[in-house]
Amino acid sequence: MKSNPSKTSITDTQRLHFALWFTMLFLIAIWGVFLIDYAFDLNLNQYGNRPRELKGLKGIFTYPFLHGGLSHIWNNTASFFVLNGLLFYFYRSLAIRVWAIMFLTSGILLWLIGEAPSNHIGASGIVYGLAAFLFVSGLVRKNLLLLRITLVVVFLYGGMIWLMLPIKEGVSWEGHLAGAISGSILAFYYRNSGPKNPVYKFEISEAAHEDLPEWWMRGNPNHPDTLAQREKSALENDINPASNDAHVGHAGDENVKYHWVPRPKKVPGNKKKTGEKKRPGEKK
Repeated sequence: MKSNPSKTSITDTQRLHFALWFTMLFLIAIWGVFLIDYAFDLNLNQYGNRPRELKGLKGIFTYPFLHGGLSHIWNNTASFFVLNGLLFYFYRSLAIRVWAIMFLTSGILLWLIGEAPSNHIGASGIVYGLAAFLFVSGLVRKNLLLLRITLVVVFLYGGMIWLMLPIKEGVSWEGHLAGAISGSILAFYYRNSGPKNPVYKFEISEAAHEDLPEWWMRGNPNHPDTLAQREKSALENDINPASNDAHVGHAGDENVKYHWVPRPKKVPGNKKKTGEKKRPGEKK
């Protein structure tokens, strides 16, 4: 049977489409709100997140969609496109859950710790949450691929850490901090979910003598780990490997059997007696 060479590429393409679709959906939303507000002068920024004010509670859901100017929304657009794309591509099974929880918790935390009275707007809290999740998750999972994503985040956005401190007036450092805290906690909480670590051959060899599944050993009868496992089982049960039942070879090759064949023993009495002559045509 011929394998389908495009199977992997199709999976990667679907993963890419999934990441781009959700990322662009959010970007279209924030740009739509920005352009409508600018065109009709609606002053929508009044619906931002106002810490510890009852009327500011609705801002928990609205403040990421509001921006103060073109440079503000553009900076958030570029960072969000990269970081959100990485989240939805490499953490596909977790992405929607992580994003939704991050959206809600970062807004609530900002409402609790933000300076009052103040009005916070912009998607930078979500951007910091995405960066923190990708950074911390790559460290705690000990996955080489995800660790590379961590290095990319550090290289591209390492300078963002300074904007989590109150060093620049007019910048919502509390929103950045709230997003980073939310993303870090989610990375720890979901550290055992989502993408799994790849298993390499040397890791299989190191653990081979512990507990290899029978189906794997039947499919790989001549693999050193299979032979070692069967030999160990025979020694533990005090059974001669030669007396074990033959096991089936590769899957589907039911006619191929493998045996441990002992060295043949010499049988007494096979030697010719001294002085005995063999007659012509006689067999012994």
